[in-house]
Amino acid sequence: MKNLLLLLALLLFAAPVFAQEGAGAAATNWVAITSGFAMAIASGLCALGQAKAVAAACEGMARNPGASGGIRFALILGLALIESLALYTLVIILLKVS
Repeated sequence: MKNLLLLLALLLFAAPVFAQEGAGAAATNWVAITSGFAMAIASGLCALGQAKAVAAACEGMARNPGASGGIRFALILGLALIESLALYTLVIILLKVS
């Protein structure tokens, strides 16, 4: 019961936060700001994925040199698909911000 009353008080006191801004307030372009964060996250995670894929391919080729052709093909295909995720994010951002 105590937690419910605390939550209710918090919600009642937080209501002025959602009030409309005055006419003189500067508008913030949140789409552009969040797009930058989205591109940073997408690029970072794609880089981590590519690093993991290259490391696994190198280890696989070192363990079995006879299968290096197939591993190399799978690596290049995987890297292209991983990189396309970052490029799709960039295209979506450019279309949304424009």
